[in-house]
Amino acid sequence: MLQLAYISTSRQPVDQALLDDILAASRRNNVRCGVTGLLVSGGKRFLQVLEGPDQAVLATYARIQNDARHFAFVSLSTKPVEARAFGEWSMAYHQGGAAADGDLVAVVEALAADIADPNLRAQFSGFARLHDQAA
Repeated sequence: MLQLAYISTSRQPVDQALLDDILAASRRNNVRCGVTGLLVSGGKRFLQVLEGPDQAVLATYARIQNDARHFAFVSLSTKPVEARAFGEWSMAYHQGGAAADGDLVAVVEALAADIADPNLRAQFSGFARLHDQAA
């Protein structure tokens, strides 16, 4: 099983309609191919972790990279894992920034609390802190 974490940037303003489109497609596609993960949005930036069968994760990431709505991809990590960190979520999601309800850092830390990999937890926490301050 593979786990891939990356950051990307939206080419357009991130509004609720765009997020709804991304999440609906992600959840539908991920269930079909056995991929799970977490997406955090902060302003125009996205932090996402994909996990599942190696080829399914790589194909999903390639599809996302070919989506014209995203650019400036930064791969944070790609590694084999024995267990899923987000096994129950076809795509968990939280929006940060000015449109968010509540404290982005607290929400992200709660979502990531059960992640065994401290580096992955730190990536989510750092992203949340950076984008919470920018709001």
